[in-house]
Amino acid sequence: MKSHMLLLQSVLETLGTGCRTSTTQDWKTILRRTKHEGLSFLTIALPEFCRDFEKSLDFAKVDPTSFVGYARDGHLPRFLGGFVGQVFCRKSGLLLDVPSIEAIHAVRQISLLFSKVNLECSDNRKAAAATQYVLCEQNIRSSDIASSPLLEEFESLCLRIFGDVFAKVDSDIYYSRLRPKHGPGSTADKLTGNGKYHQTEWSHRLENLFPFGEYLFPNWRHFDANQVDILEPGAERPVRVVFVPKTLKTPRVIAIEPACMQYTQQAILESIVSSLKSDDLLSSLVGFEHQDPNRELARMGSIDGTLASLDLSEASDRVSNQLVRAMVQRFPSLAEGLDATRSRKADVPGYGVLRLAKFASMGSALCFPIEAIVFLATILLGVQDELKRPVTRQDLHDLVGRVRVFGDDIIVPKEYVRSVVGRLEAFGFVVNTKKSFWTGKFRESCGMEYYDGEDVSIVRVREMLPTQRRHAREIISAVSLRNQFYFGGLWGPAKYLDKLLGNLIPFPVVGQASPGLGRHSLFGFDTERECQYLHKPLVRAYVPYGRLPPSHLEGADALLKWFLKRGDEPFADRNHLERAGRPEAVDIKLRWVSSS
Repeated sequence: MKSHMLLLQSVLETLGTGCRTSTTQDWKTILRRTKHEGLSFLTIALPEFCRDFEKSLDFAKVDPTSFVGYARDGHLPRFLGGFVGQVFCRKSGLLLDVPSIEAIHAVRQISLLFSKVNLECSDNRKAAAATQYVLCEQNIRSSDIASSPLLEEFESLCLRIFGDVFAKVDSDIYYSRLRPKHGPGSTADKLTGNGKYHQTEWSHRLENLFPFGEYLFPNWRHFDANQVDILEPGAERPVRVVFVPKTLKTPRVIAIEPACMQYTQQAILESIVSSLKSDDLLSSLVGFEHQDPNRELARMGSIDGTLASLDLSEASDRVSNQLVRAMVQRFPSLAEGLDATRSRKADVPGYGVLRLAKFASMGSALCFPIEAIVFLATILLGVQDELKRPVTRQDLHDLVGRVRVFGDDIIVPKEYVRSVVGRLEAFGFVVNTKKSFWTGKFRESCGMEYYDGEDVSIVRVREMLPTQRRHAREIISAVSLRNQFYFGGLWGPAKYLDKLLGNLIPFPVVGQASPGLGRHSLFGFDTERECQYLHKPLVRAYVPYGRLPPSHLEGADALLKWFLKRGDEPFADRNHLERAGRPEAVDIKLRWVSSS
């Protein structure tokens, strides 16, 4: 905890110097509140301060209900008042005509530094997350009833806009042109690594479109019906709901899918993504791989105010299965494929096995693309409301560069916001007003933030700072943090981490392409010797190292893995039949590496 406080003090002092303001009283407030509230002040209370600050930017004034728990000096909080006073008028609370971009960045950097540190939530907060998961299910059922009259209009728009894409996917499924694959993550049946290629469970619902004889064996010569247990719907394995660190306030809820479901979901995912990519118009409005278009539109919206950035709460968990069924019901093979590869039950800690009304939780391979398509369709319904007529393909051309969906990060024209938000809420989605912006000059999308076209994104601590050399994961994270501080112009924090890391490991200056853990610099790199074969500069540094767990594969299962491989190149790892999966632990090793 001491090292984290020293890091925060360094950040505070560096930013105070840059903004020409004293931070002595701010530091005293941090010390006092941290003493009484502990780490939660840094990870929960300070981020809430930032949310109030960002909404004040959006409203162009400080609301009297903002910054609760902080003493006031006029309309502004005294805490970080030297920075806030360079953005808002102390007497009126109104946004200054020319607010300081450096001060805006400073407030965000100080208050969000520890907002996403990788720490386990308390059991009480995990229990609250499980309760919220169950409540979300109840809300979806209520929304399904309320939104039933809207489904016909939703279906009509989806047929008109996504018809060609859905038809291609439908054809791929009908003619068995899909090729499944396994992902690197966990499965509900706890298969890992190469063990996933020896599945012994299959769903009866999958059998019509994805017969196990075609999908679990390299060819019919290796067919063995006695090897596979075909589960009836009532006996299917539920998804396993788990909690992973997100913030100390609330964990991220993940639903781990059974291997057979994940395996076939990946096949449909590949067809959906390739079909959308082949549509130049729709691929400009929705994306699954690149976040930069969303970020650029957020930057543009912060300049001229014509574009709004919207964020949804619990976006994945609020996509109704009823809505997805209405979206694809004119495409029988696609509809059957989505239903067959969808898990119907979830094992929720403290609540047991529950039947799901949502389409899928985060953890399903189809969760991300389906939610993005649903959100885009809902947005277009909002646009349709404003236009007072059905949206056409020509309208989509006009929306390119003005509408963009990446997961639950949404960009829409400002003039359509009210209608779009109304449509989203009509289908049971919840717009996160604390992270949605459309009235001021602040915009946020896909991890980047802008004010009036200026990048005010910040650096976050992701792991606890290391205290010993054996803290490999923490050291790797701290090295990345140091280099982000350096290129962000925060020399004080970078220097502090130089000293902290230098006491734990050799910490030379290396180039950004070097695999070694070292300091990045604008002024070259260290050289300790030269490679006798390649004549390139070398330096002795620690390198991240993760050994894959043993996972032997042979026979028909190994042949199946070869048939499922993408591309013509051989497997990158020649030992892939002996070791596979995710590393059980991350370590660092000292070795000679390229310093450039």
